Amino acid sequence: MSLDARLEELEQRLGDIEEEWSRPEVASDPALSKKLGREQRQIGPIVENYRALKAARAGLASARHELQTASDPEFKDLAKELIAENEAEVERLNEELRVQLLPKDPNDDRDVIIEIRGGTGGEEAAIFAADLFRMYARYAERHRWKAETLSASESGVKGLREVIFEISGEGAWSRLKYEGGVHRVQRVPETESSGRIHTSTATVAVLPKADEVDVQIDEARDLRIDVKRASGPGGQSVNTTDSAVRITHLPSGLVVEIQDEKSQHKNKAKAMSVLRARLLEQEQRKAAAEEAEARRSMVGSGERAEKIRTYNFPQDRITDHRIGLDTHGMPAVLDGEIDKIIDALITTDQAERLASMESGASSRE
Repeated sequence: MSLDARLEELEQRLGDIEEEWSRPEVASDPALSKKLGREQRQIGPIVENYRALKAARAGLASARHELQTASDPEFKDLAKELIAENEAEVERLNEELRVQLLPKDPNDDRDVIIEIRGGTGGEEAAIFAADLFRMYARYAERHRWKAETLSASESGVKGLREVIFEISGEGAWSRLKYEGGVHRVQRVPETESSGRIHTSTATVAVLPKADEVDVQIDEARDLRIDVKRASGPGGQSVNTTDSAVRITHLPSGLVVEIQDEKSQHKNKAKAMSVLRARLLEQEQRKAAAEEAEARRSMVGSGERAEKIRTYNFPQDRITDHRIGLDTHGMPAVLDGEIDKIIDALITTDQAERLASMESGASSRE
């Protein structure tokens, strides 16, 4: 199907959606309204660009006709200017539309669950894990997303051995999905008296949040649920009731334990949410591995063992190893100003997918 034919289809679909809003059954069905609203938001910008492209093409044709038929030199000069402007606009819009029509990540509309764990480096790794947690929480604030801690295991005064949290909001997965992997920090720890630079790591896993309809779990058959009293650092009891919940998914062996809430019911709900996300990720990774056309991207696979970024404090430099990007301003980055890095990753990913799609199209011709 040609680009224009696909765009005509989308323009027609947008018109159909606008008509559907007038139907009473749509207004009375929240799920359908949400589905239509999401589709309209996805298609709308594409159709807007397509209409602008048609206007630019019409302007270009008119200017070319004027250049051929005008006898006045001033009109010819004006026509040449209009031709140059419209040619540039047509080229720009064609490029934008090619990107907009790239196959959509099926998870892009999902919320995310992020798991951060201190890696090599002892207490300094735990402190770095806490720094990353704050960075993503601040990033969520900047985008007006909601961040909710599901589980946190503290280490020392400032550190986190592990933290699991959910970020919900439009576009959360589409931007944060690039953050999965090993993050490395190079700095002088506060506890280091000799001033030596230490290298520590933390692993970040970014999971698409799964709904109950995405992952079917038979609680009676698939789960073993254990409850116990919550414990704090050193093993001391922090609750007098059996509120901590440990869920084992027997078919996969996955284990999730949550004890942050005083309510056993709330802890179980959080644990089930994390379990579904892990199962969905496991299922999607398996499917991706089985696809013969799976590409090896420069942006990376998001594997937890893949070193993706280094935060070098002495040089005030943040390096994303997947695309060779160096940026500066460590305090701002750790305060959640990471859009520059994520935008560069998105641009690289889009360019790779365009090249892959065009290569596949040319090989079929």
